[in-house]
Amino acid sequence: MPTAQPSFRRIVDDVAGKIKSGELKPGDKLPSTSQFAEMYGVSNNTVYRALAILHDRELIIGQQGRGTYVAERPGR
Repeated sequence: MPTAQPSFRRIVDDVAGKIKSGELKPGDKLPSTSQFAEMYGVSNNTVYRALAILHDRELIIGQQGRGTYVAERPGR
């Protein structure tokens, strides 16, 4: 019986998939932490963890006071 995927991993996979498919384009603004938490039914800490992973993968960038955006793709 497969174990349930951690909530933060579900967010990472979902957002990364949308970026790769082109549904989310470079420069697109992502929902706020609280909006993500509501969308996925998770805590803000879970969202922070997911966003940290996406940031480490250079898929998103945070702009202090402005929000989080899809990063420009390197080499494009």
